[in-house]
This record gives sequence, structure tokens and C-alpha cells, in this order.
Amino acid sequence: MFSQKAAPKRENGFSDASVAPEVVRRSRYPSRLSVYSDPPDLEVSIEEFETFALDRLQVLRAVEDAQLRSRGEEDMRKRVNEALEKHLPLHTNRSKLPPRQLVAERRKDHVSHFILRLAFSRTEELRGWFLRYECALLKHRFKEADIAEKQELLAASKLRLEPLSAATREERLGGAAHFYTAHEQLFEVDFERVLDLVSRLQVVVQSGRAFVPQSEVATLLLHEFRQRLTRALAVCAKALPQMGEDERLVPVLQNLSNQTARSEYQSTGAAGAVSADSVDALGGSFPLCMQHLHTQLLKDHHLRHGGRMQFGLFLKGIGLSLQEALVYWRRAFSAMTDDQFQKGYAYNVRHNYGVEGKRTNYTPYSCHRIITTNPPGPGDHHGCPFRHFSPERLRAALHRDRLTDAEVREVADLAAAGHCQVACTRHLEAKIQRRKQQQQQQHLDGATDSHISAIASPNQFFDLCVNDGKPSDSQRSTQPTAS
Repeated sequence: MFSQKAAPKRENGFSDASVAPEVVRRSRYPSRLSVYSDPPDLEVSIEEFETFALDRLQVLRAVEDAQLRSRGEEDMRKRVNEALEKHLPLHTNRSKLPPRQLVAERRKDHVSHFILRLAFSRTEELRGWFLRYECALLKHRFKEADIAEKQELLAASKLRLEPLSAATREERLGGAAHFYTAHEQLFEVDFERVLDLVSRLQVVVQSGRAFVPQSEVATLLLHEFRQRLTRALAVCAKALPQMGEDERLVPVLQNLSNQTARSEYQSTGAAGAVSADSVDALGGSFPLCMQHLHTQLLKDHHLRHGGRMQFGLFLKGIGLSLQEALVYWRRAFSAMTDDQFQKGYAYNVRHNYGVEGKRTNYTPYSCHRIITTNPPGPGDHHGCPFRHFSPERLRAALHRDRLTDAEVREVADLAAAGHCQVACTRHLEAKIQRRKQQQQQQHLDGATDSHISAIASPNQFFDLCVNDGKPSDSQRSTQPTAS
């Protein structure tokens, strides 16, 4: 896919600003937007390889933060556009920029996508993260594009669309024809391709076929892009081991995937040495999901499997060693005998630490995993309170954590709107703000700005809470650096 060389080489096929825009259209990158169907067949220096990828990673993380923190469509649009303009600009053919710069921008966009596609194919969770935010980026760019650019992108995507002629419109739709604007072009597709529109009742479905208006073709584009990128990531995952001997690229790829810091949490040791005796004292810095599990464990002296996995891996992430974990869980399960604990539960604790079974060194659950997988049933206590608690139960939990009435209303409203991670972030900001006010009242140093990055892991919440909102040194070292 890529060749390597010591320095970048420019082969754009033209000299500079005096060349007409038609030259851009005849270049390797005639269109501003792309669905990345063809891998780059060009030379890229090691310096460009890393710089391009880091800049795109900055953009994808900005998209993630915008989705988590934005208070509306316009706010999200502004945040993403600012990140794109800073790290990955793509100007139109109508701009007054030199053709060389236009092609350079598109080259960077094209190459950087494929670099991250390779870097993020390593694990299922990394693939999911990359897929989610590449789709979100394409959706944003499509919304921002003009009509001509949208038509070019749809043509390049080669979508399988069946236009519904005016003659067959009444016959196929019958009484449902009035659902659409009279002269709007409709396309007939399998309903599985537009499940988002179906769930929002924005299309008519008959006999497994959905009738999609021209205005909603973007949904079809995103579905096709997602399907193709999913398959491509699976291919990359199989090819990645073949690069094991390349000492120049493999470390760069591993570093890139580690820098998401959202899906695979790395323990920072913010609380210092954690022992079985100190876990209960640290409970005040736990996020709400872990506070609930901790409280129920102390109350019932037992947790079901989902709760043990979620809480156990969280404790592992904050620094509880295997030996201390065995002591902690044995004490917590005080209602049973030693023999019952050893036979029924000790194995699972050791398994989480990678010394039993497949010997996999499991990482703490991310917020995305907790919110979207294995919802709690009756008698379960795992999950995300902002997603799985009733509004009344959530407000009561927030009041117990000493949030003010106004803060409780704000956090609960965010959760009710489906912004679970934003609600969790505001919960942490409120806790840090209260601590900051107490420090100021006592004339202590260390007060910090309570505005923090969006929470994506319970362990991230814990580390930030312990550090009064300041990222630890190891967290700073995993942040991508702007180029």
C-alpha cells in the first residue's frame, strides 16, 4: 500500500497557482470528498506517515468529543469544523488556493485514512472506535458539501439504487404515496440498508422494501461506507501480522492505536499503592456506576457475574494487584465459606488477571462497552446508571453524592436526553468543583478549572477525580501531539 523514503516527493503533475482548476480535476484527487475505495499507490516518507496519521487522529478524537459534549447540532458542527480546519483542511475546487495545495490536502486526507485503517485493525474494540468516528466524519463532511460535491461522492460510491418512476409510484405505494413530497425522487432499497430511517419512521416500508427520498440518500451512503469499511478492517487485521518484521512502521502503528486512550485503558497509578484495606476509603472517587456496585457488594456480600467483571476489572485498573484482589473479594463475600469461595469465585478473579484459562490480560471496561452491551436484568447491578437507572433512582444517587439541586437537574436532563457520558462528565466536574470550593474556603492551593475532557472510561473518571481534574503524567503522554 505504501512505499517508504527518506523525504517527501511531490509528483502532482503541475507546477503551481497559475495552473487552472481543470488540472486538479485531472489529477489523482479530482474530488474533495472520498469514500476511500482505492488504497494509495504512492510514496510516503516516514515523517509524513506519522504526521498525517496523528493529524487525522486529532480530528477523529475531536468528532468523538463533539458528540459527547456538544449541546446541539450547531455546537457540534462548529467544534468539528474547527478541528478540520486546524488538522485536516479540505478546500473546494472553487477556492483560490493553488492547485498544488488542493491536491496536497486531498493526498493527506486519503493517505491518513489508510494509515489509521491499518493501525486500528488490531483489535475488535479499536476497529469499532475507528469505524464509528470515520462514519461520523463522513456524515459531517457530506452535510457540509454543496450539491455538486454530493453528487460526485454518490457517483464515486456506486450505490445500488433503484429509482422509482412516476408511473409505478402510485402502484407501489398506494395510499402511502402522500407520505412523500409529490415530485421528490424516490429510491427502492432493502429496508436493512436504512434501519436508521425505519426506526425514526421516516420512510415507508412494504414487503421488506423501503422507499427512500432523495433528501435521505446520505443514510444509504453511510450504510454502504460502513459495510465496506468493516470488511476492509477485517482484511487489514489478517494482514497486520505480516508486518511484524518492519521495525519502522510497526512501532508507529502501535503508538497510534494506543493514543485513542478511550477503548483500552492503561492504569496510571493515580491512587498510589492500592490494597484490599484501602479500596473502601477510595470509594468517594469512584464514578457512579462503580459506587453503586461497591455499595451493593458491601450490602449483599455478593455480586452477580456481570457486576463482578465490571467492578473487578475497574479495581484492577486502579492498581489492585491479584493477591490483594483475592483478599478483597474473599472479605467481600463473607457470607460463604472458604471452600465455596475457592471453588466458585477465586478462579474468576485469577482469570481476570490473566493467570487462568486463556491467560488474557483483560483491561477495564470502557463507557461505550458498559452502555451498549450486556444490559442489567433483575437482580443485576452492573451497567451505567445514566443509561439504566430510572430518572428518580438516578436523581437519588446524585443527591447522595452531594450534588446540588441544580447540578442534579442538569445531569439528569443530560442522561434523559441520551448523553450518558456527558452526564458522567458533568457529575465529575461537579464533584471537583465542590472540592475546589472547599480548598478555597480553607485557603489551600491546588484549585483547578473543573472543565475536563469527556469521560470515556470509569477508570479515567477515577484518575481525574483523585487528581482534582488534572490528567496524570501517563495520561498526558498518550495524548496525540499536534503537528
